[in-house]
Amino acid sequence: APCCDKLYTCRLCHDNNEDHQLDRFKVKEVQCINCEKIQHAQQTCEECSTLFGEYYCSICHLFDKDKKQYHCENCGICRIGPKEDFFHCLKCNLCLAMNLQGRHKCIENVSRQNCPICLEDIHTSRVVAHVLPCGHLLHRGYRCPLCMHSALDMTRYWRQLDDEVAQTPMPSEYQNMTVDIHCNDCNGRSTVQFHILGMKCKLCDSYNTAQAGGRRISVDQQ
Repeated sequence: APCCDKLYTCRLCHDNNEDHQLDRFKVKEVQCINCEKIQHAQQTCEECSTLFGEYYCSICHLFDKDKKQYHCENCGICRIGPKEDFFHCLKCNLCLAMNLQGRHKCIENVSRQNCPICLEDIHTSRVVAHVLPCGHLLHRGYRCPLCMHSALDMTRYWRQLDDEVAQTPMPSEYQNMTVDIHCNDCNGRSTVQFHILGMKCKLCDSYNTAQAGGRRISVDQQ
């Protein structure tokens, strides 16, 4: 480690034991565990020919088993491949699966932030980030906390809520009560019947809604 002149088997071990982080790009030397020869960072020991890693990146100084890794110059780090299964979106500034090419919502530098759920850096994280329909990235969760859009296809769950709402009638004093709602999925507004289990958007059938106004009872019932 060039920052503290200590030997570690990986940068993560270093970071877990020190009060600072190792800059992987500044690593210049490695020591062979077998013959203890200190040498320039490289894939094979110059003294005893020990293979330090099936995969080695001379930029990131990553030694690892073969996982079809590749170094992305635009990302600036190594990614798990195979390379032909991914493309780099210049606007998002991130490598994405080929099946998302032309089929995702671009947000400039979307990965250069922490996951809003677990707060871990998305760009360098070893945990796979999911591209949501809204274009944001998330490690886990069912609703984007940034724009409140549903993170998954919730159609099946909305149908279950339909059944629960139908089987759970509200007390008589609430049966004709309506409320204005805002839908977090389609951004539409509508007036619907109030129900404690959820209020369904009239435009897209989503229950991912929020009350946008006060409750009111129809004139006939007042």
